[in-house]
Amino acid sequence: MRPWPLHRDHWRRETDRLDPATEHEQISRILAMHEFPWDLQQALSFALFRTYAVPSIGNLLARTGEFIEDTQKRHDDTVLVLEAVLDDGLESKDGRAAVRRMNQMHGSYDISNDDMLYVLSTFVVTPARWIRRYGWRDLTENELSAATHYYRRLGRLMGIKDMPEDFDGFARLMDEYEAHHFAYDEGARRVADSTLDLFTTFYPRPLRPLLRAFSIALLDDHLARAFGYDKPPAWFSRLAHASLAMRGRLLSRFPARAKPWKARTSHRIRSYPGGFMVENLGTFPSSMPDDEQIDARLQRPVA
Repeated sequence: MRPWPLHRDHWRRETDRLDPATEHEQISRILAMHEFPWDLQQALSFALFRTYAVPSIGNLLARTGEFIEDTQKRHDDTVLVLEAVLDDGLESKDGRAAVRRMNQMHGSYDISNDDMLYVLSTFVVTPARWIRRYGWRDLTENELSAATHYYRRLGRLMGIKDMPEDFDGFARLMDEYEAHHFAYDEGARRVADSTLDLFTTFYPRPLRPLLRAFSIALLDDHLARAFGYDKPPAWFSRLAHASLAMRGRLLSRFPARAKPWKARTSHRIRSYPGGFMVENLGTFPSSMPDDEQIDARLQRPVA
């Protein structure tokens, strides 16, 4: 017998009854795989994209060449590592393997705690702001709290210090960091261009020039200025924002998603047609720290 469709508010009622302090992983899975799968994928892509506008981050990515010469694989690796952490759990074997991979890659470069903390803040704040503007409903306080707890736990496993205690603290940190650090950098612009070029390949070829302009229209003004992008005409920008908001209103009339959506099944993931192992994702720089160094980082007390 075919099951009845789930009521549109089914998952919100579920997250309402869960404790964000102790059940933040389950709440985060519900949001990413049932309530807002497409929105969160777009939002996290834009979250990572905006970090390139900090020259110390964007220029480093340009110097490695990975995000310019092999953009598709770097995109896939990032999505799959983050999904492994979320899907399997932060304390699971695959979840810890995914965190280890992140720490190995980041530990191979001289990345400041401030930059790491800023990147983490974009993953907390950008999805919430995207959903507030384009989602079929806003996030609840319970869900915002869960997202904060989730990324604070991930941040501790990554050895990030001085994390804010709540969502508002992360929002202030992100906004202030961007105000002080966003600036044009030639290498960062190349990384941004390569990423936008990749995004357009997810759509039919005739639409790609339009989709590039559409993506730039969605950027905050200070982010577009940092990359040296000319924003499209005001009418086009209004249309771009309105079309995403309309999508959200239409979704509010559909039943809730029963089957969980996973990024690994998306047509946008192209680098591993035969499957993958979490411990083999990403890059393996020659200066990569060894297991003992990584274990020390995972176990080190963090504020």
